[in-house]
Amino acid sequence: MQEVIKQKQKRMLRLVKSTNAIKSEQGRMIDSEDYYKQVERYAEQIRKTSNADEIIGILDIVLSETRGLRFSNEVFTAQEQVKLAEQKIESLKDELEQLRGLVQTDQMTGAFNRRGLEDIFKREAARADRNAQSLGVILIDLDNFKLINDNFGHQYGDSVLINLVTVAKETLRPSDIVARFGGEEFVILLPDVDMQDALMIIQRIQNNLARNFSIQSDNQVLPITFSAGVALRSFGEHQNSVLNRADKALYQAKRTGKNRAIPALI
Repeated sequence: MQEVIKQKQKRMLRLVKSTNAIKSEQGRMIDSEDYYKQVERYAEQIRKTSNADEIIGILDIVLSETRGLRFSNEVFTAQEQVKLAEQKIESLKDELEQLRGLVQTDQMTGAFNRRGLEDIFKREAARADRNAQSLGVILIDLDNFKLINDNFGHQYGDSVLINLVTVAKETLRPSDIVARFGGEEFVILLPDVDMQDALMIIQRIQNNLARNFSIQSDNQVLPITFSAGVALRSFGEHQNSVLNRADKALYQAKRTGKNRAIPALI
């Protein structure tokens, strides 16, 4: 991933250097020598980061300045090259935004991955603290998933994971988040809910999953189920702490019969 970003950094620098002049902050034209000095400043910023957000921000500045060109006699003949540079800068920016999405997304299920979860948890936790709101953190684990893989194959197991995420997204509110935590474990973030609401939401997902997806085995229809531990984040509580509480509740749900959601202790 880092190598892909480095290659796009090099392409971006070549694109920026293809223009001949840009508008300064004061609105005056600057000559080629000054322009290349400014390009080097952009280049230095890009070399110091592999963060896609920062690179996209620099591209926004370059694109804005490229569009701000004032075509004097010196640069009139470069208009077509400038237009081409704008198009390529926009294309590169789109590619980087897509790469940023890949970094934070589990490619099989379409849920956020652990890295995406970390970023979103920080955002939602800060929002919850700022607004004095709750944040529901649910850790779920598919029941008997190893048996599903062993008896029906990993391809079928993958379809179970995909369907779980699909059902969860269709059931949840737009503000809720689904992330794949690892294997058959998923984390759901529910902003601004109380424990009763969180338990009801998880129950709806369980019901919808069982109704829409099942296993045919020995002339029996076996529903796909999962167990869940449901925690409400305390003010200032770290991600690891609240997930640890949810994990203990999940273990209790597994131990007492599976296919149920258990509230976590505070």
